[in-house]
Amino acid sequence: MSKILYCIAQFTPKNGKFDELFNVLQSLEPNTLREEGCLSYRVTKHIQNPFATGESMPIVFNESWASVEDFERHCQRQEIVEFFERECLSDNGLVKAYNVTAYMDE
Repeated sequence: MSKILYCIAQFTPKNGKFDELFNVLQSLEPNTLREEGCLSYRVTKHIQNPFATGESMPIVFNESWASVEDFERHCQRQEIVEFFERECLSDNGLVKAYNVTAYMDE
């Protein structure tokens, strides 16, 4: 088994803020992809598909990190902390709801 940490970070934008939030999240990709231990980091949009009928928030980051420590270092990076403070925790932010979960395969 590997020590890879997989993260799913889901976001529901406030009404009328989908495109703006998606663009803000996309802007986090370049710096994050250069971080030590980042194996993948891609923001995606939920699509309808008859073979995938589960429920999800409309915007989802699919991430993988070489270790728990790499993921935790990412979460404490100033750009990420500021995003959550500004867009998720502030009443003026773009995010209505969010859910961040981590997984391992061992």
